[in-house]
Amino acid sequence: MFGIYLKRELGRRKKTALVIALGLALGIALVITVNSVSAGMTQAQDKVLKSLYGLGTDMTVTKARSAPTSGSSGRPNFQFDAKSDDSDDTQSSDRVMTQGGQALAASVVTKVSRQSGVASAVGALTLNVTKVDGSFTQGKAQSQSGGSSSQGSSSQGEGRPGGNGDSTAAPQVQGGGADFDVNSYSVAGVDVTDQTLGPLAGSKITTGKTFTAAQTNAKVAVVSKSYAKENSLKVGGTLKISGTTYTVIGIATPDSSESTTDVYLPLKQAQTLADAKNQVTTIYVKATDSQQIGSVKAAIQKNISGTTVTTSADLAETVSGSLSTASDLATSVGKWLSVAVLVAAFLVAALLTSSAVSRRVREFGTLKALGWPSRRVTRQVVGESIVNGLLGGALGIGLGLAAAYTVTAISPKLTAQLGSTGGGGGGSGMGGGPGGGGGPGQQSARNTMEIALSAPVSMTTIALAVGLAVTGGLIAGAMGGWRASRMRPADALRSVS
Repeated sequence: MFGIYLKRELGRRKKTALVIALGLALGIALVITVNSVSAGMTQAQDKVLKSLYGLGTDMTVTKARSAPTSGSSGRPNFQFDAKSDDSDDTQSSDRVMTQGGQALAASVVTKVSRQSGVASAVGALTLNVTKVDGSFTQGKAQSQSGGSSSQGSSSQGEGRPGGNGDSTAAPQVQGGGADFDVNSYSVAGVDVTDQTLGPLAGSKITTGKTFTAAQTNAKVAVVSKSYAKENSLKVGGTLKISGTTYTVIGIATPDSSESTTDVYLPLKQAQTLADAKNQVTTIYVKATDSQQIGSVKAAIQKNISGTTVTTSADLAETVSGSLSTASDLATSVGKWLSVAVLVAAFLVAALLTSSAVSRRVREFGTLKALGWPSRRVTRQVVGESIVNGLLGGALGIGLGLAAAYTVTAISPKLTAQLGSTGGGGGGSGMGGGPGGGGGPGQQSARNTMEIALSAPVSMTTIALAVGLAVTGGLIAGAMGGWRASRMRPADALRSVS
């Protein structure tokens, strides 16, 4: 009986039911759109962050670089041999310096890995290599002769060179100079025994192969795709750094964005180049539970003094640009707008339902006269409202999916600028890890990248939409049912008269 009456009444009031459903649909569609766009921005931000510190890394541990000691400027210097002959031999000099923060003892990696909540920890050494090569060209000394002055007596010229009236000027050096080329690139020392974390974790080998566990001190290298293209390097080729020749075994392509690390070496080789035996500049940490990242950070800072622990949340605070602006708008304005529209949709649905009930005085009064109790009348009105709400939910889900698909298809471009967190002495990555720039004591330039926005719709969002549809139907039905329950059979007779 309930179903038959419900179907008949909804069929009779299609226009009213459609208006109520559309009102709810617009609110639900807006909620789906805002949630999906927010999820897309979160994914975009995660993509930006993972491109800097590698997939799976939850935090990094670094140490702020101390001020240069007296007598040391902290700046690179180059020395070249003087040439006594007239040759123009090419001279070359490499300056290898640690980058990103003050070096930590390798034993700190073990200490970090033993902290509660840490699943694994891997050390890495970030270097900056500045190569200067070119040649000096010696100048030629040439004499210049000129006529003597006609003034003065002949006796003044006696007993000294040039007294006969001729004089010779000092020789002058003409020509010569120097022509040097300066090339700077970044090198990351990788722990080849565990490559699931660290600077190479955010890239995949597209040509050749990666390091093996046995190559802890092998003279081999993996280079980035962009660096290989710029320097015409191929697998099997060689690369010379500070007099040491390395064989290129692989070319790495970043998963999400252009990496700022050019060359990857086994950690021991990088330590040898920088004269930093058993030292690292960055420790990459993976937590056992993502919910415990805050407590793990606190434990490391407490038990290992002098270190700076940077999490992805800390790094996210440094993201600026259109990605950050759009994320703020979606988080604040978008969500509050969704709430406002939903409240308005629920209120309109409730008022329309109440108005529809008012026009059914004769119907409900007659039903009560026939013996229907108030709760049965209320149940009938609530049932109709829930059906209207579910219809609105279906329409809203359809509209929301269409909007999300449109955003994904258009894929608007957002820019992300990443500044330094200040923890590692000038890196763009977490705490100055690989991906940082600049030399010691310098703040790196902002790393700007472009991200395509998508709008993924999860099952959680769909479930939320269904819940909102049912909630809207219940609110509208509650108000309409309360109005219907207050009607008396006499009201039906009064409306007839």
